[in-house]
Amino acid sequence: MNASPVLLQKKFARVIACFAEKNNISLDEATDFFYKSELYPLLHEGVSDLHCMSDMYLADELTEEYKGT
Repeated sequence: MNASPVLLQKKFARVIACFAEKNNISLDEATDFFYKSELYPLLHEGVSDLHCMSDMYLADELTEEYKGT
């Protein structure tokens, strides 16, 4: 399933905001990390319909990557 590019951008913004709040980091730092993460290309390419997962779930996945666990 392919998501609309506009909807994906909105999803990315929500995930970044959630990730920033969860880790007490700035939106700039969270955005930079998100677009360099291993998760971003998977979301962008629609792998396993990850874009259908909740914002909190994706923020948790980013947090695990961020903390290196």
